[in-house]
Amino acid sequence: MTKTLDKTEAKHVANIFSDYFDKFSRIDQYMRDQKMAQIETIPTALPGMGLDTELFDDFTMSPQVMDLQVVELDNHTWDTCINMISSHSNMVSIPGKSLKLAVKEMNTGKYVGFMRFGSPVINMRPRNVLLGNVPNLQIFNKTSIMGFVIVPSQPFGYNYLGGKLLAALCCSHQVREMLNKKYDMNLVMFETTSLYGNSKSASQYDGMKPMLRNKGLTDSDFIPMIHGKPFKDMLNYVEDKIGVFIKEDASSRKLKITTAIQGLIKKALDGDDLEKFKTTISNAKKLTEQKRYYVSNYGIDNYIDIVNGKTDKIVKAPNYDRFHDNELIEWWRKMATKRFDNLNKDGRLRNDLEIWTKESQIDIIR
Repeated sequence: MTKTLDKTEAKHVANIFSDYFDKFSRIDQYMRDQKMAQIETIPTALPGMGLDTELFDDFTMSPQVMDLQVVELDNHTWDTCINMISSHSNMVSIPGKSLKLAVKEMNTGKYVGFMRFGSPVINMRPRNVLLGNVPNLQIFNKTSIMGFVIVPSQPFGYNYLGGKLLAALCCSHQVREMLNKKYDMNLVMFETTSLYGNSKSASQYDGMKPMLRNKGLTDSDFIPMIHGKPFKDMLNYVEDKIGVFIKEDASSRKLKITTAIQGLIKKALDGDDLEKFKTTISNAKKLTEQKRYYVSNYGIDNYIDIVNGKTDKIVKAPNYDRFHDNELIEWWRKMATKRFDNLNKDGRLRNDLEIWTKESQIDIIR
């Protein structure tokens, strides 16, 4: 088969892009559509029979009496729970490193939130500025990890500042040693980005020095993914015309497919048709945001030199012991108790567990 689309075929695929993206004017609209497409694929458990019963729901409990521990979960439990509570869609098959953790309240035996760590994205402008160069990837992957999911259940997040608890524990020596052991790392740098950028003035990671520090904004010159049936229809149509052009096992397969199809369209179209498609892509890119980039050094003074391959010997900073999990939990407990007591006094505590279903009206940006 030929590896190009003719003009009529290209116009058909370009219309799939415009039909999908022209209905969104804000990032939250796009994310809700993305989430609803994912929910359609998830089997619904009978009431009281699903993993929602494993989520923390005793909102009379003060943070003062909570006993919190970080635990590793199997893929099924972690994936099912995060899909119930997270406002964004979550990848199941992930190339590279992957550690899936939860924070469990041991008195109730229930989970208050979830974290996923993975191999850092290849290029990040604020990271390059921080390190003074584009790092050697082999050394970088041995010394750095990224937090891709840091999501409290709700309203644990709202009532108890749960996002800060999870983010702090991501920076703990306990988690660092778990990753060191699993992947034979010399881990000295943790990085993550805010879920939202321009659309929200604050992040759950703000006010978390020295555990996490804001190091700038990411770039935002890419198109969001098409999800659900529109993506499947587009891919089936293109592969019917030109054959399979991205291997099943390719990393970032969906991104590569979307990018390749854009290239096929631009190559086949001209004049007003091409300009219309370029406008669609330009408007779609406006849905993406520059995100805040945050870094933790685990209290390691010379982490930049280690990441840059100048040494592999750790020099502890004076605050190194603050990154032990018990210290981080106590740091959180003081803030969470003040938050809980104020909400309770004002009658503003939230008591309904938020679970995503086809009928959910949960705020995307909150």
